[in-house]
Amino acid sequence: MLIKNLFKPMLPLVLAALAAGAHTAHAGEVEDTIADKLTAAIPGLKISDVRKSEAEGLYEVYSNNGDTIFTTADGQYLLTGDLLKVTANGIANISEQGRASQRAQTMDEFGDEGLISFPAKGTEKASIAVFTDIDCPYCRKLHDEVPRLNELGITVNYYGFPRSGPNTPSFRKYISVWCSDDPQAAMNAAKQGRSVDDQSCENPVREQFELGSRVGVTGTPAIVLEDGNMVRGYVPSEKLAEGLGLL
Repeated sequence: MLIKNLFKPMLPLVLAALAAGAHTAHAGEVEDTIADKLTAAIPGLKISDVRKSEAEGLYEVYSNNGDTIFTTADGQYLLTGDLLKVTANGIANISEQGRASQRAQTMDEFGDEGLISFPAKGTEKASIAVFTDIDCPYCRKLHDEVPRLNELGITVNYYGFPRSGPNTPSFRKYISVWCSDDPQAAMNAAKQGRSVDDQSCENPVREQFELGSRVGVTGTPAIVLEDGNMVRGYVPSEKLAEGLGLL
C-alpha cells in the first residue's frame, strides 16, 4: 500500500527518536497533534482513531481503510506494520488485537439491516459476518457448508463484497440477488452458478462493500467473528465451529 511504501524505510529513524526521547505534548493534546500532522502530511488519509500504544513511546493511528500507523507522540516519526509482543505463550500480535476491537466496533455501528441471513437451527450459539462475492469459487465452497454451519448453531450473515467493484457484472448480480423476492433462494441459485433474474431496487450493497474496505477485507470470503477477529479465506464448517469453541 502507498502508506507502507512511503514509511517502511523510517523504522531506524523511529528507533533513534525513541532512544533519544521524543518530544511529547501534554496529556489530552497528543492525539489531536498526531491526527492534525498526519492528515496534513498524507493526502487522502482519514484517521478513525488515535490511541496510546502498549509499546512505550508509540501511538497507534487507525485509518478508515484498515491501515495502522505507529508514530511518536509528536507525529514526526512513523512506521507501519504489526506490533508484536513476546509473551509467556509465544508471540502475540498486538496490532491485530487492536484491529479486531476497532473492527467489532465498526461492524456494530453499521448494524444488521440489509443482510442476507441464514439463521442457526434451534438455539443460536454464534453468528458470523461473511463478506462474500457470488462469483468467488471459495465463497461458493463456503456457501455449500452453510447448512452444516446452521446445524451447528451458527448464523451466517452475508455482506456483499463483489471484488470487481461497483458497476460490474458481479456487483449487479449481487444487487439482483438482494432485490429478489426470496434473497435466500436467489443466493443459493447464484452460488450454484444458476442464473438469477436481473433486479434493481434501492439496496445496501455499495454500503456493505465500503464497510468491507473499512474493516480490512482484501479478499473473499472474509469471515468476521463477533469479537472482531477476521478469518481470511475458506474454512471447513467443522474447523470453524471448533475455532468458535462449539466442538
